Amino acid sequence: MATYHVTTFGCQMNEHDSERMKGMLESLGYQEVAERSAADLILFNTCSIRESADNRFIAHLGEAKRLKSEAPERVVGVGGCWAQSVKDEVFERFPFVDVAFGPGQIHRLAEFLTQDSLTAQGYFEFEDFSGHLPAKRAREFQAWVQISVGCNCVCAYCIVPQTRGREVSRRPGELIAEIESLAANGVREVTLLGQNVNSYGRDLPKQERTTFAELLARVDAIDGVQRIRYTSPHPKDIREDVIRAHAELPSLCEHIHLPLQSGSSRILKAMRRTYNRERYLDRVAQIREHIPDCALTTDIIVGFPGETPDDFAETLEVAEGVGYDGAFTFIFSPRRGTEAATMAGQVPHPVKRERMARLVELVQRRARERAQRFVGRTMEVLVEGPSRTDPARLRGRTGHNKTVNFEGTAEPGELVDVEITEATSTTLSGHELLSARLSG
Repeated sequence: MATYHVTTFGCQMNEHDSERMKGMLESLGYQEVAERSAADLILFNTCSIRESADNRFIAHLGEAKRLKSEAPERVVGVGGCWAQSVKDEVFERFPFVDVAFGPGQIHRLAEFLTQDSLTAQGYFEFEDFSGHLPAKRAREFQAWVQISVGCNCVCAYCIVPQTRGREVSRRPGELIAEIESLAANGVREVTLLGQNVNSYGRDLPKQERTTFAELLARVDAIDGVQRIRYTSPHPKDIREDVIRAHAELPSLCEHIHLPLQSGSSRILKAMRRTYNRERYLDRVAQIREHIPDCALTTDIIVGFPGETPDDFAETLEVAEGVGYDGAFTFIFSPRRGTEAATMAGQVPHPVKRERMARLVELVQRRARERAQRFVGRTMEVLVEGPSRTDPARLRGRTGHNKTVNFEGTAEPGELVDVEITEATSTTLSGHELLSARLSG
């Protein structure tokens, strides 16, 4: 039996795509192996959002080159956003790569592998969603569901529109059928994926046009779906109907990821984010009004070109005032082909590192303070498996997307009540209330 190994870099969309690659390969008779050196097919699903991801990937690619030199019949494939971004030079730079394909061409991997003779091929035009392909999921009770691909925004720092194209929404009937099938097969939690989920449906034919809030309501109505998550929204598009959905739909989790990027209106304008500080804080106020206990997380970029000490101080002010439950913080990394890469006023790296340290300290302090509200409460937790830090304990997540490590006897996929006894900035601790288990 032919064997394969997949290495995934980057976002949840890439994780979803890798699950589809694995499912497709296993339908062709391939078997997954844990070690790259044992694989007949070595695959990389790449990211191009940050330079650090590129560097990590290229280091891994060096090992694949060595393994292929030892066994020339071994196939090396590169998919995803990085492959798309260097499509005109990938085979010239890396002649040992056999197949390269963009995010919209995952299905072409099967076509390549079933050819009578394998010659280097590149597939880079968007053709189809990967949602109809078979999937090999990490957990049988959780599933990613791709509702759209691409992005119509023109953020100055972002390469996604170049690698994933213009926004295209999947038809709602197709989505609902997929989720109904997942629920019938034991999936309890679905995460809806899109580069900007809030603008879902605007490109659909008029008779099928569905807002994101309407889609959430239709998914909530599916029997068996007990938790709905989504990522990522854009502050310019998140409206009151979606915020109200969090208060009204039983399955929709009490967590919203609302990317800030900067607390300075001047920098937001330079980023082409199409909202300002005031509009962002208005969205936060609406969320707090309708869902007082909602967990808010965010993305923040430090050291965008032209960012002054005053601009950064405004970012710290917003982070302090909002009090995020968690944040993904990034040092600005110029991406080839983006407007920001050639902007004047590039911030020196030592300055960026110093600002990052200050931001991380603030975010962690506020997240730790926010997490204390859970101590003493009983929280419903979806069990994911053993704790990563103590295998004698269990790990799961609350509807607020907080990781919980706890004593208990539940099985992965069960919903259980856990009494929270401790909280840090990132995790909660507690013990299972056995009399209240929800085996559902």
